[in-house]
Amino acid sequence: MADRARTTMYDVADAAGVSHQTVSRVVNDRPNVSPQTRARVRAAMEELDYRPSGTARSLAVRRSGAVGVVSFMGPWFGPTTMLMEIEAAARRSGYDVHIVSAVALQGQVFEAAVEGLLRRDVEGVVVIAPTDAQAAMVEGIFGRLPVVAVEGRLDGRAPFVGGDNEAGGHLAARHLMDHGHRTVAHVTGPPDWAEARQRTRGWERALREGGLEPGPQLVGDWTAESGFRAGTALLADPRLPEVSAVFVGNDPMALGLTSALYHAGVEVPGRISVMGYDNTPESGWFYPALTTVEQQFDAVGAAAIEALVSLIEGEPPRPELLVTPRLVSRSSVARMPGGLS
Repeated sequence: MADRARTTMYDVADAAGVSHQTVSRVVNDRPNVSPQTRARVRAAMEELDYRPSGTARSLAVRRSGAVGVVSFMGPWFGPTTMLMEIEAAARRSGYDVHIVSAVALQGQVFEAAVEGLLRRDVEGVVVIAPTDAQAAMVEGIFGRLPVVAVEGRLDGRAPFVGGDNEAGGHLAARHLMDHGHRTVAHVTGPPDWAEARQRTRGWERALREGGLEPGPQLVGDWTAESGFRAGTALLADPRLPEVSAVFVGNDPMALGLTSALYHAGVEVPGRISVMGYDNTPESGWFYPALTTVEQQFDAVGAAAIEALVSLIEGEPPRPELLVTPRLVSRSSVARMPGGLS
């Protein structure tokens, strides 16, 4: 029998032959798991004598039963959704959650807020800091308690859990190439966001692996307005006649770009196919409905808490854990007439 104190969700996943996300869904009684898989996971849990982290933690002494979340809030779907999923995962694991959020970079004000969080005797902290400048603001946390980074890496000093954005960019470009598109443009997110850079790398790598040159690259700021501006710039680009598809770094920018094309009389997907990222709740209601890449925020949130609890319980850290995104195919992408399959 495995040592209960050392048995983790990942051990159960290996024994059951499934992903750790699937184990998390079974532990938290989430849907989208077949009865056969659920039974196999539960059998592995019983064989390994695995108990969810909240139960194991309750057997310990001198614990506060609380974790902290440091988040930089804004009008962005990804970080906001991630915060909600992390909080929900922590509470399912039996932890109280204390959240410190900052709307903007506020220097000493933010440092004071973090100090207040630490005075609450939290056992560990999850940091959601997607931009380079935000990541640099959390210096005071290191060395004082366990830390797990989500969305933005913290210079390798904390274990990182997040969506595999490079794989997502590769998946998007590959999907467009599979539909015969050979000149694929890209609208990136802000360059100081690691996620934006990773999606761009994946897009470029997929094209070069296919023997293709990347199409025009434009820069946005995650807003629909910036997507509209990028669409206007693309319409003026001398390579426009070659472009048959655009991979856009998130869904709101894809909406803006599609609007710019529509106002110029360019049909989507008849003339140009458009693909987004994130699978926001509205993306299926765009016209045409948006093909996109879905980050599995629930799985990332659960994995972040699992990683943090492992650190709290003294287990060696896993430097990086990436959750694979999935394609959501809708009607904004069509096969290029005469294109190669």
